[in-house]
Amino acid sequence: MSTTIQVAQEVKKMLDELKAHPKESYNMVIKRLLQSKTDQKVLSEETVHNIERGLEDIKAGRVYSTSEVKKRLGIK
Repeated sequence: MSTTIQVAQEVKKMLDELKAHPKESYNMVIKRLLQSKTDQKVLSEETVHNIERGLEDIKAGRVYSTSEVKKRLGIK
């Protein structure tokens, strides 16, 4: 069951900045924040940065499929 909440525009902007990727829902952002208060295994800033870089690579097409990698490395 979903519920609607109201947040100030300032809070919405802050939530936007905390998104791990552009399509992450506000629900997931809030859930991740809440878990970070209780979970000792929170991702480090470096890990989040590396994930963001990986997502940028995917968007820019700087990726290879497994079959492309195998072909380039001569693996069957």
